[in-house]
Amino acid sequence: KTLTVIHDAVEMVAKRSGTRLDMDSLTLDDPVVYDMLRRGRTAGVFQFESPLATDTLRNMKCDRFDDLVAANALLRPGPLDAGMHLVFIKRKLGQEAVTYPHPSLVPILESTYGVITYQEQVMRIANIMAGFTLAEADVLRKAVGKKDAELIKRELGKFVTRGLALGHARKLLDELAGQIETFGRYGFNKSHSVAYSVLSYQTAWLKTHHPAEFMAALLSSEIGSTDKVVQYINEARELGLEVLPPDVTESGFKFTVVSDRRIRFGLGAARNVGAGAIESIITARTEKPFTSFADFVHRIDTRLCNKRVIESLVSSGACDALGGHRAQLIAAIDQALGEAQLHQAELAAGQVSLFGGSVTTAPAGHPLPEVATWTEAERLAKEKEIIGFFISGHPLDRYRSLVQLLGTRTTASLGAWSEHPVAIATLVTAVKRQISKKTGKEYARITLEDFHGTAEAIVFPDAWAKLNQAIIPDAATLLTGGYSARDRSEDQAPFIIEAARTLAELEASGELGIAIGWNGSTPPSPEALQAASRLCEAHPGPVSLYIDWSDGSGPAARLRSRRLRVDPREEMLAALRDMFGSDAVTLIRAG
Repeated sequence: KTLTVIHDAVEMVAKRSGTRLDMDSLTLDDPVVYDMLRRGRTAGVFQFESPLATDTLRNMKCDRFDDLVAANALLRPGPLDAGMHLVFIKRKLGQEAVTYPHPSLVPILESTYGVITYQEQVMRIANIMAGFTLAEADVLRKAVGKKDAELIKRELGKFVTRGLALGHARKLLDELAGQIETFGRYGFNKSHSVAYSVLSYQTAWLKTHHPAEFMAALLSSEIGSTDKVVQYINEARELGLEVLPPDVTESGFKFTVVSDRRIRFGLGAARNVGAGAIESIITARTEKPFTSFADFVHRIDTRLCNKRVIESLVSSGACDALGGHRAQLIAAIDQALGEAQLHQAELAAGQVSLFGGSVTTAPAGHPLPEVATWTEAERLAKEKEIIGFFISGHPLDRYRSLVQLLGTRTTASLGAWSEHPVAIATLVTAVKRQISKKTGKEYARITLEDFHGTAEAIVFPDAWAKLNQAIIPDAATLLTGGYSARDRSEDQAPFIIEAARTLAELEASGELGIAIGWNGSTPPSPEALQAASRLCEAHPGPVSLYIDWSDGSGPAARLRSRRLRVDPREEMLAALRDMFGSDAVTLIRAG
């Protein structure tokens, strides 16, 4: 999959710029690439997407190719269980002295700060400390590589016996044997780690220097995985890229780059839309751009693009550029499709049109039906049904500042175990009620969705008895809870919900406030203050308005308006930020 991502990104770069990248000739010392890795931007970087891998590169201040090679080898069960990765990091940063079990091992372990990291190092240790031939050492390496406990034990016994014969202390040999045995739970050979790291570097290099092409290729590789697509769309946006909805006038089957900072969604991600239908659409628009919805339906192959396909395209937003709104286009399908099918049947038969024109004359377009537009909730629900997630917006958009204020976790990090309570402001998308076999009481499994993806949570019977009216499908909700240490597995544990409040309830509770901050040396103009006052009066609501004022000589004083209470929705916050600056206006917890 990674090789395909690299290939597709290279092809997109060549198509857009005419430059053919030679990925095999990259220098491996680009400081910009390592700077990106140190900042934790590892989504899509081969082998380094997990939180542990990301933190390891950040903590070791990764700045060279050898760091990638070592990290690829150290992030395996054996080295991790022994804490070798932590020792490596401390020694690299000079926080711990580099020591060696024996002076003769310095040449073998120097490049890894005295930490056994690779199978090849195990071979050389056996060769130097116990007089193993390299062929004998390879038997030990294979035992380590295959995790063959009996063979490892036998070979390490031989290692100790022969090391003693060479005059080495038993304590030293036992310590080395213990390290090798622990390492043997999953030891990497260096050649394997280097090969992996070449791909790690190439993906990081593409992401650094050609982010749009790389992210488009990455998104295309996960086109069937909703969670991954959501994750990578969020990453693309973090990189300053705009991910546009699908569009029959521009999209291909996969995600494509339409400008330096813009990626167009692929039609292949839409449910019910097959490769043949997409090929028909691309062929038709290549001959001549579509001029309207009727023209689109008329010129595609209606044998491949039937009513179900067109409905999916409209619901996904792929026909938005053809005029009208989505409810109108859905209502217009039957007539447009009927005329197109009749016309194409006549063309296939070589007949003169029943309407009196030639066989190549398109049926006349009709005005789109006058129907009510879908509500935002309807539009987003239909998008999600067809694409698997929200693309032109999100039900949490109107609560974005509240989500950031109240949530300590996102769905991307919700599964990571913590001994402290956590909170997540999220959309509840499904509630599955179940009966406990142990107690016979009802409990629930909850599906959550936010800007980062989806996650699962559980509500045990006692809490569910109190919360079953508060946790509502399709409602934006603040969920608080924790984790059971008993169910913890490698720092992962199911999130257990203990309390819930809808975000709408929180907005109306009076527990929030909007704070506007400014420095006394550069106060807003009287005109700006009057405009803000008029804006607040026009949008009354339950939230107090505060002024954080400072003369620059000390901490800001927070003053609450006695007269104004305002609407805390995103539109209001955006309007105030336009007036005073994006950093000057924040949503806060009042009191």
